[in-house]
Amino acid sequence: MSVRFEITKNEKGEFHFKLLSGDGKTLLRSEGYNAKTSCTNGVESVRKNAADDKRYDLKTASDGRPYFNLKASNGQVIGTSPMFADAAACEAAVAATKAGAADAPVDDKS
Repeated sequence: MSVRFEITKNEKGEFHFKLLSGDGKTLLRSEGYNAKTSCTNGVESVRKNAADDKRYDLKTASDGRPYFNLKASNGQVIGTSPMFADAAACEAAVAATKAGAADAPVDDKS
């Protein structure tokens, strides 16, 4: 499955990135950044950390749905996944992120 990053700018002027699966579903999304360079640095951090199992923090929301955070080596959250219907879907998103993020192209829509 090929993945890609998408950079957008919201109505507040903040830059965000998403890592999207080949079928366009969100695997991971970032926080808002005031500067585009900070956003692109976040993309590079995902590329650098995505292959490392230790960087994934698997969580369960209060309603029981699984999701994950991807963290940098300093422990800072780089991106958060959406909530998934079940653990298998969450695990598939982690696998797609690990496999594709390092070489994923960037689609800048900002």
